[in-house]
Amino acid sequence: MKLCIASGKGGTGKTTIAVNLALALGERAELLDCDVEEPNAHIFLRPEISGSKEIYTPIPLVDLSLCTFCGQCAQICRFSAITMVAKKVLIFQDLCHSCGGCTLVCPTGALSEGKRQLGEVSAGHKNGLSFLSGRMRIGETMAPPLIRQVRAQADSRKISIIDAPPGTSCPVIAAMSGVDCIVLVTEPTPFGLHDLKLAVEAVRLLDIPCGLVINRADIGTDEVYRYAQQENLPVLLSIPFDRRIAELYSEGKPLIEALPVWRETFLQLYEDIDQLTQAHKEKVHA
Repeated sequence: MKLCIASGKGGTGKTTIAVNLALALGERAELLDCDVEEPNAHIFLRPEISGSKEIYTPIPLVDLSLCTFCGQCAQICRFSAITMVAKKVLIFQDLCHSCGGCTLVCPTGALSEGKRQLGEVSAGHKNGLSFLSGRMRIGETMAPPLIRQVRAQADSRKISIIDAPPGTSCPVIAAMSGVDCIVLVTEPTPFGLHDLKLAVEAVRLLDIPCGLVINRADIGTDEVYRYAQQENLPVLLSIPFDRRIAELYSEGKPLIEALPVWRETFLQLYEDIDQLTQAHKEKVHA
C-alpha cells in the first residue's frame, strides 16, 4: 500500500501522524519524508542514516559556435526558461522544467544536456523501519522533481507512508499522485476547515479514497465534523488537545514510544485505512 499523509493547512500534526503510524507498523512499513522544503520527520524518528545521494535535474547548455539564433528553443519553452536577446541565448535555470523540448527542436545541435542540483535524498532505518528523506538545495525553487526521486526509491514490498508537504500546490500533488489512500490531517478551527476544503477538492480531482484525522479535536467548533458528515468523509481518528501530547511533541518524542497505549490506536488507524482502500477498489470494479 502507498499511503499519503497530507493537510491543507500547515501545523496540523501531519508529521506526528506519519511518524507514529510508521513506528506502529514497524518492519512492515517505510516512512518517506516528502516535505522536502522543510523535512522534520527525522527529528522525531531519530533514524540511523546509512547514506545520502545528490539529486540532479537536466538543464540545457548552449554552444554559441553552433547556434544560428533561430529562436525555436525559446518558442517551444512554456516556462520562458530560455530566450533570445540579440545574438545571445539566455537560460534561466530556475525556470527550467527539464522537459528536453528545446534540445529536440534545435536544428543545429547547439543545445546539449547539463544538470542542476535539486537537493539530496537520505536513507536510513530505525528498528527495521525504513526511512527516506528529501532535502532541497538552499535556493532551489522546484520541489516536485525531488519528491518524485524520493518516491522512486521506495520499496514496493513495504507499506509506504508518505509525509507530504502542506497545502494544495504542485509539491503536494507530486506526493499524492498514484497512492492508494490519502489521510488528511486537520484541526477544528476556521483556518483548518478552510484549508481542509481546498485539500479535499484536490484529492477528489485525483479520485483517491480519503479519510480524516482531526488533531486537537476538542478545541474550536464542530464545523469540521459537520463538513465531514456532509461530504461523506470518514473520521478515522480524533486526537484530543492534551498537554502531555504537546510536551512530547516539543521534546521530539514519538507519541507511541512515550505513551504505549497509543500503539493500538495507530494500528487500528491503519486497519481502518486499509478497509477504506478496499471499499474504494470494490466500488471502482463494481
